[in-house]
Amino acid sequence: MNSVVRGLKSIAMAGVVSVAAVSSVWAADFVAKIGHLEAAQQSRHVHLEKVAALVAERTNGAVEFQIFPQGQLGQQREMTEGVQLGTLEATVAPAAFLGGFNPVVSILDIPFLLPDNDEQAQKIRSGAFGKALCDTFTSRGVHCVTLWPNGKKHFTSNRPLANVGDFAGQKFRVMDSNILIEQFNALGASAIAMPFGELYTALQTGVIDAQENPMDTIQRMKYYEVQKHLVVSDHGAMEDVVLFNPTFWNSLPAEYQTVITDAFVEVVPELIAHKAESVKAALEEIKASGIDVREMEAAEKAEFREKMYPATRAAFLSRTGDEGQSLISIYEEEYASVTK
Repeated sequence: MNSVVRGLKSIAMAGVVSVAAVSSVWAADFVAKIGHLEAAQQSRHVHLEKVAALVAERTNGAVEFQIFPQGQLGQQREMTEGVQLGTLEATVAPAAFLGGFNPVVSILDIPFLLPDNDEQAQKIRSGAFGKALCDTFTSRGVHCVTLWPNGKKHFTSNRPLANVGDFAGQKFRVMDSNILIEQFNALGASAIAMPFGELYTALQTGVIDAQENPMDTIQRMKYYEVQKHLVVSDHGAMEDVVLFNPTFWNSLPAEYQTVITDAFVEVVPELIAHKAESVKAALEEIKASGIDVREMEAAEKAEFREKMYPATRAAFLSRTGDEGQSLISIYEEEYASVTK
């Protein structure tokens, strides 16, 4: 490789130009288009670009990732099917959008599934549980590389949420998930499945009392304008699943597969920090609006988990049978191990 190419690669690693621009100087042996739904400034895309740079550097330009944000390659269902069929090499998909494709991934809907401690959560995400969950995608015709964190959900309501008893009788909007419905049933609340686009008006008109979403979604969609109370609960893990087309993945030399997997795991601390900054900025804007904001303490989170886990666990198992039971057993053993 001549000095001009090496110089261009160094510039790319510094973030001055994109990997795609540099890769035009040499021909990559393997090119993967990767589609996702978030905007270019959001955490998922920013760190996909970091992964692309690491992979290009560590394979000496042999593997090129071309990143397409904001649904440029279709909605998530289209991208997932594209990866399955081989018309798209990869996608980074919210787990919440994959339950119809792989019911076992709905285990991630169980509230308080992951510890608050980032290192403990990553041990579960990248350990035996994460590997076992990834393995369930193989029979669905895709290769799962790893799970990627993308924040947590929180509660808002027009009615007080001062303690676990306040949830009783409230009407919460949820995505269409039996686990999420049971999550609120366990608290004596009502869960109403409703399209995302109808949520603001439903809160504004009082059709429902409350909802759950990530902090930056609450801020971006202005839900705090039509809600009086916010609980910073971190109760719902918002995990991404990194999926590759198996034919493409199997065409890669083993050392390149390792490079890619390691790069996705390596950037996780930066990804978490970037997301935390986004959440912090969103929370500051929400607080400035005058809405009542409180943070759940650890003891209260344990109380909520104790109430919600049995019902949501049962809902998960009712849909996933032996496959789900195997995964739950691995999860419970690993959770107990990392949190002891």
